[in-house]
Amino acid sequence: MLILSRKVNEKIMIGEEISISIIDIRGDQVRIGVDAPKTVKVFRREVFDAIRAENKAASESTPVFPEFDFGAKRESL
Repeated sequence: MLILSRKVNEKIMIGEEISISIIDIRGDQVRIGVDAPKTVKVFRREVFDAIRAENKAASESTPVFPEFDFGAKRESL
């Protein structure tokens, strides 16, 4: 893990297209801004973990499909 020290209004670059800006520091909280292309998804870790867990659960579940009746008439016995 790379550990960097930054002050308010200083940035960290990730590659050429992603920058992390230090917006504010208050006590033990740091507000950051992320500037990245729209194709790059940026999530807080807890949200990322929740999405990942939901996707895993969905992939492991058995899909349930209701019977479809596409207008076909059934013959009575």
